[in-house]
Amino acid sequence: MINAKPYNSMMVVAVAAAMGVAMVSCLENDIPYERVPAGFTAMTAEGETAAATIDNNNRTVTLTMGEAADLAQVNIIDYTLTEGAELSTDITGGIDLTGNYKVTVSLYQDYEWVLRATQQVERYFNVVGQVGSSVIDPEGRRVVVTMPASVDLSAAEVTDVKLGPIGISTMTPDLSNTTVDLSQPVEITVSYRDVTEAWTVYALGGAAVSLDRVDVWTGVIWAYGSGLEDTDCGFEYRLAGSGDEWTRIEGADVTHSGGEFSACISPVSPVTAYELRAFSGDAVTEPMTVTTGVELSLPNMGFDEWWMEDDKLWQPWAEGGTSFWDTGNDGAATFASFGIGGNVTSPDTDTWDGLAGYSAKLETDYIVVKLAGGNIFAGEYVRTDGTNGVLNFGRPFTGRPTRLLGHWKYNCTEISHSSEDALRHLIGQPDTAIVYAALINKPEPVEIRTNPANRQLFDRNADYVIAYGEVQTGETIPSWTDFVLTFDYRRTDIVPTHLVIVATASKYADYFTGGDGSTLWLDDFTLDWDYE
Repeated sequence: MINAKPYNSMMVVAVAAAMGVAMVSCLENDIPYERVPAGFTAMTAEGETAAATIDNNNRTVTLTMGEAADLAQVNIIDYTLTEGAELSTDITGGIDLTGNYKVTVSLYQDYEWVLRATQQVERYFNVVGQVGSSVIDPEGRRVVVTMPASVDLSAAEVTDVKLGPIGISTMTPDLSNTTVDLSQPVEITVSYRDVTEAWTVYALGGAAVSLDRVDVWTGVIWAYGSGLEDTDCGFEYRLAGSGDEWTRIEGADVTHSGGEFSACISPVSPVTAYELRAFSGDAVTEPMTVTTGVELSLPNMGFDEWWMEDDKLWQPWAEGGTSFWDTGNDGAATFASFGIGGNVTSPDTDTWDGLAGYSAKLETDYIVVKLAGGNIFAGEYVRTDGTNGVLNFGRPFTGRPTRLLGHWKYNCTEISHSSEDALRHLIGQPDTAIVYAALINKPEPVEIRTNPANRQLFDRNADYVIAYGEVQTGETIPSWTDFVLTFDYRRTDIVPTHLVIVATASKYADYFTGGDGSTLWLDDFTLDWDYE
């Protein structure tokens, strides 16, 4: 999946505005220390299989270690910190990462960081003619192999086995490339370093093909099955109760992994019942009936509804109505009474089709001492925390769309300001507009905090993110243009709880970095539900 730094709230409008007000009213106060978040910028370790993942929001460094690595003695080769920062203890050499390892990074103040490691051991147990892939349970030390009912389990041909870390583990007895009696459970001992594991192999007799799982969306059906390896496998579907000929999904439209196979069936009609079955060779499962979901829409997707609160604050919903979208205007508009700045997100009569109505105009503005990025997001601006903002990203949503479509245009200026040391090299380069969207599964929206002391920004790689997509541009788009944002799903079986959509005229506005005057226009969002 995507492996990049998180895109965050970009709602620094409120932060910038609040900070400006605080400084206007309290300029006589002295600030003894500069507040510069300090942490790790790089780390390497012996035996790692990927670059370290550094999460500045949660102050964690995660090392991905190879199978043979000893997590109790991880050799840190090198690391770098924020310029001028110091570490509480030297971590080069061996440290124990079987749990969380805490260190303190200091620069004007102390920041606690957590070092940790992940390690995945590839395991497999392959038998000639098995149905699907073996089920391997590392916790219970069990292997379950499913064989066709017609196969003699007393003479199963095992091709290859791996149950322990590569290169350092031994297996007794070694069952690779042997004929094994699987009519009874088989015990195996796996040893490495000072670890000894007792594994048990079980064989089950079953059908030649099974329909293991069906994930039903709105315009898509995902099907998963198990069958005989090296056999023509796939799926068939038709309208339920129609008696029509089956439509077959096979060949290049089916993904195979050993005896397991899967397929995406699309397009299908919303709120419609279908019959579905799996096949492997001449064997076919009993049909399963499933019903697709409904197409959901979002409030004010055309950005035509606005009202002005207290004669100064543009809100992107109808007066007296329920909000779905929000902006950072709450903070920026505070300056209107001082004759400084104002709404950075507002309605504009310039629409993509030239018809009556409005588009959303997002304009980045340098207000007093900080840059405020023009923005709009699905969620709620909650409150101002000192000189920073607290927001909720996401609105309740249970659909699984495939794409977000819309229209945009962009006036790109050069990046003129940055309050982040690590981003000041971007000054003079073109600004970037971005629209990103995510489907998440968690009990509540994502809380966004821009205060460096407890900063929490949106992380597209978080465990609760089911799907993510983005579009961005670093060039001026002078006239209205269509954009297509495709959701990249990590899993097909999880129903989301919330939809996150965020747009900003300055991609790095969370870090008070962007171009004064960069302006993004957005109009008429729609959701797609299939892969046609």
